[in-house]
Amino acid sequence: MFSFKPLHRRTARAAAVGALAAATCATVMAGSAGAIVNGSDSTERYPFMASIPMSAPTAGVLDGNCGASLIDEQWVLTAAHCVQGEGLELEGIVRLGSEHRTSGGTVRKIDQAFVHPGYVNGDNKAPNKDDIALVRLDRPVAGKPIKIAKQPGNPGTPTRLLGFGTTSDTEFAFPDRLQELNTRRGAESECAPGYAGRTRLCTITTVPGAMACFGDSGGPQVQKGRNGRWELIGVTSGPGAPDVPCSQGPGLYTSAPAYAGWIEKTMKTNSGR
Repeated sequence: MFSFKPLHRRTARAAAVGALAAATCATVMAGSAGAIVNGSDSTERYPFMASIPMSAPTAGVLDGNCGASLIDEQWVLTAAHCVQGEGLELEGIVRLGSEHRTSGGTVRKIDQAFVHPGYVNGDNKAPNKDDIALVRLDRPVAGKPIKIAKQPGNPGTPTRLLGFGTTSDTEFAFPDRLQELNTRRGAESECAPGYAGRTRLCTITTVPGAMACFGDSGGPQVQKGRNGRWELIGVTSGPGAPDVPCSQGPGLYTSAPAYAGWIEKTMKTNSGR
C-alpha cells in the first residue's frame, strides 16, 4: 500500500486510512496509482502482473494487497515495504497473471523474500530508500515474465501503472478488476525536493485527479520498448511529495533499471535450483 498520510480524515473510515498510513510509514506498505484512484479497468492482458495478499489488522486492513511483477519464471519484484514491516501479515502466496484481485491466474507459495540491504522506510516528510525486494516462488510458473528496461525513458516518456489498490483517497475501496492508468515520466523537479533521483522515478499522471494509492505498492510502472512490448521501469513506492493525497500529487517509483545488478546477483545467488 502507500506510505503517506492523507490530508483529510472526515470519517471513521478515513481515520483508518490515516492509521494505515502511519503504519506504512513506519513499517508496512507504500504505493501510488489509482486502483488506482481514477484509473480504469485493464484493457489488455498483463501476464507478468502479480498481487501479494496481506493484512495489517492493527491498522484496520483485513483484506489488503501489494502488487508485484513477474521478472523470471520463479521470481517476482516488489517493494521492500510490502514484505517487511511491523504489523504486516502476509498470507504467504502470490497470485499471478489474473485480471481479478482474489481469483483466477496462477497461485504460488512464497518460498523466501529478499529485501535490499539498504532499505529504509520513509515517513510523512521523506521518501523510502532502496524500496525494492525480490520474492522467490516455491515453484516456477508458465506465465511470461516482463523484461526490465535497460533504462527509463527521458522525462515525458509515456508510461502506464497497474494495480489493485484503493480507488479512493479517503477509504479502502479495493477493486476486483485490475486497474491501469496512463502516466508519463516526470522530471526530478516535478516531485518534491529530495524525492526523485537516479534510483527513484518521479511519475506524473496524464489523467486529472488520478495516481496510485494504498494497495498499489510494489506494482509495476511500464513503458513500451522498441519492439512495442511492455518493459518494467518502476516499482510503486510512495507519493512524490509530502502531505498530499494520492490523487493530488506525483507518484514515486523505485527504478528497476537502477537495481538491475542487485536483482541479477540476488536471483543467481539464491536460485534454489
